Amino acid sequence: MSTAYIRRQLTENWKPETENLKNSTMETQQNGKTALITGASSGIGRELTRLFARDGYKLVVIGRDEEALRQQVYNLQNQYGTQATIINKDLADPNAPEEIYAETSGQGIQIDVLVNDAGFGEYGMFATETDFQKERDIIQVNAVALMHLTKLYLKDMVARNEGKILMLGSEVSVAPNPLMAVYGATKAFVKSFSEAIRNELKDTNVTVTVLMPGATNTNFFKAAGATEAKGADPNKTADPAAVAKAGYEALMSGKDHVVAGWMNKLTVALAHILPDPLVAANVRKDMTPKEEADRQQQQTLALAIGAAAVLIGGIWLLSRNRSSVIPVSAYDKARYRFKAAKAQQSAKSALSSVGDSIQGAYHNARSAVEEALV
Repeated sequence: MSTAYIRRQLTENWKPETENLKNSTMETQQNGKTALITGASSGIGRELTRLFARDGYKLVVIGRDEEALRQQVYNLQNQYGTQATIINKDLADPNAPEEIYAETSGQGIQIDVLVNDAGFGEYGMFATETDFQKERDIIQVNAVALMHLTKLYLKDMVARNEGKILMLGSEVSVAPNPLMAVYGATKAFVKSFSEAIRNELKDTNVTVTVLMPGATNTNFFKAAGATEAKGADPNKTADPAAVAKAGYEALMSGKDHVVAGWMNKLTVALAHILPDPLVAANVRKDMTPKEEADRQQQQTLALAIGAAAVLIGGIWLLSRNRSSVIPVSAYDKARYRFKAAKAQQSAKSALSSVGDSIQGAYHNARSAVEEALV
């Protein structure tokens, strides 16, 4: 289907899902620049198309869902007067980047901003559960097509000494991602690749920005088969509009990267400090089915409380032994006993709420401490 045909259908025959858009047309001052956005039919990519359209950019939108792209373009044309070209391509096809570049070049469309947003994942144990063909497609879409499109359009930007590129990374760009190992590896590639070429471009007016969101309320987890994962809880995932806004503002400011959301900023900061095995274990908790993750968290909390109780008991026993060498007043003895008993009771109460098995472990540990100190 030709682009000219699609444009004719948009202007003549396409009916929007919401008729009230006809009454909300708002002409936006066009800036003469064009943004090409992959993965534009849903999620963060769709929200980015709105931001570019609002600011007067012409659009080239890439995606597999042609109907969703047509609806999106129709809405933007009605609201902002946006000029848009739809290219229906699957980036899992190795030929897609060359075909996209040929189509934009053939129409004389200059791409001023490239947004590599398209991407997807696969959930499960790499060794036994995930599908190899799907994982090859993940690498093709998330890494190879992203690199290929960047190669094609970047050389034109460098020749003009002007342009911007936005890459969709992730908070797992800096952290191992168990149960989505291949997806996480592609995002690590995106971050490393982007930082490297940004350095190569430091003497030009071309910028590269990486958007690094955490879990976002899009179709990502459903497509990956990970809807039961703790981190996929819709009540705890980020708003794609807010994520897109953070990325758009960082892109326009020429920043090297932006981590969307303050909790994600903390996660990324800790990933740079903590050992990789510990970071991987923490990420896996979010990727584990919610019920199992909650049970693990409860057990971890119980063990931590138990350890604290043993430590308090050890200090108390040590102070008791020391009192046989160092004279202690009767008042101090009574005070120590009261504090130790109070701490011990608090620990027992906490432990009782997380199971008798953990409480038994506490008593065994306490006995070991007593034997060591007596």
